[in-house]
Amino acid sequence: MSSRPSQTSPNKALLDRYRTVRAQTLLLTTPLSPEDMMVQSCPEASPAKWHLAHTTWFFEVLVLAEFLPNYRAFHPDFHWLFNSYYNSLGKQPAKPLRAGFSRPSLAEVHAYRAHVDSAIARLLDQRPDAAVIERITLGLNHEQQHQELLATDIKHALFTNPLHPAYRTTAPAADDAATDAAPLAWIDFNAGLIEIGAPPDSACFAYDNESPRHAVYLAPYSLATRPVTCAEYLAFLHDDGYSRPELWLSDGWIALRDQDWQAPLYWQCNDDGWRIYTLDGWRPIEALAATPVCHLSFFEADAFARWAGCRLPTEFEWEHAAAQTSPTPANLLESGNLQPTRALVHPDLHQIFGDVWEWTASSYTGYPGYRAAPGALGEYNGKFMSSQMVLRGGSCVTPASHIRATYRNFFAPSTRWQFSGLRLARDLSQDVPK
Repeated sequence: MSSRPSQTSPNKALLDRYRTVRAQTLLLTTPLSPEDMMVQSCPEASPAKWHLAHTTWFFEVLVLAEFLPNYRAFHPDFHWLFNSYYNSLGKQPAKPLRAGFSRPSLAEVHAYRAHVDSAIARLLDQRPDAAVIERITLGLNHEQQHQELLATDIKHALFTNPLHPAYRTTAPAADDAATDAAPLAWIDFNAGLIEIGAPPDSACFAYDNESPRHAVYLAPYSLATRPVTCAEYLAFLHDDGYSRPELWLSDGWIALRDQDWQAPLYWQCNDDGWRIYTLDGWRPIEALAATPVCHLSFFEADAFARWAGCRLPTEFEWEHAAAQTSPTPANLLESGNLQPTRALVHPDLHQIFGDVWEWTASSYTGYPGYRAAPGALGEYNGKFMSSQMVLRGGSCVTPASHIRATYRNFFAPSTRWQFSGLRLARDLSQDVPK
């Protein structure tokens, strides 16, 4: 008689994690109506219902179809209907059309998730080999990426509603009385040859774009102890930051004019002054003045840095600094804030993980020696290494187990709907800005 896996077996631990991650995705949709889950408010976003289906598709097509004998697909059309961009796996609907999927129904999408979840449990019960474990782990990290996208897409969808409804009716108590951020200071880092990227022998998960680990020479530099706040960005606005072309890169100035940028996304000025839309509804800027500014494009972050007499850090400077900083405590998805919080006094770098993704000055390319994986998985990261900029550090809607110092996020430089902000850098020989 064969023995069953013990309660502490690696497969049992992975199944527990699988169920936890999948439950978190559903929890994010709990405040939403079925109508909310159909909205696609911009071409870059996706409806919440689509996120539920696509993350399930990943496990069905890239795990179960390949590794579970006699697996029966839930629906034959789902193979192409919920394919995102994997051209090697066949056709897919155009991304801007995802809001038109009134069928399958939300109930059928939930049934799809249950069908795949049951099959994953059966697969793990068969004591699969390392290749299966690796693929499921990739699927879980893929779903955590979509949890963050769910939050950002939901926020944009509700904001574009003329009623500007709040995502939830209950939220953590706001620290409105705290109007001062931790003082901005600088930490100096010496020149040297440093190692960048995920260690090849690490037991921790990392995407292929985080390797190979390689040496990079850094000149002496300084990094600001915390991100730029809303109050500091408001000073940039008041100094006509959006009408001074000398502060902007050429493509940024074109984007500003074409898209009529006058402030960060979700900022609005009315008779009572500036206010900011959050997942908990509108809040006066005074209540958020000490929190990191977010929903900036790379162009806006770069323009602010120029205005401040500084620059954005390179991704290598950022990683070098972050590798020396503990990721906890951090304001990540599990905190429940769903909004950047005030910087607290800390002996090291403040908010280097969580709160806002931090734009860097680095374009998204492969590291020396990078090779995309064969087959469909090679489309996961490698084919986007063009016209994108790197962000680091995670945000207030990034799952805690999903972030690390080597993590490379990337978006087009005009992207604003993500929780993206900035941290200032300067050359070590440069005077501290006034």
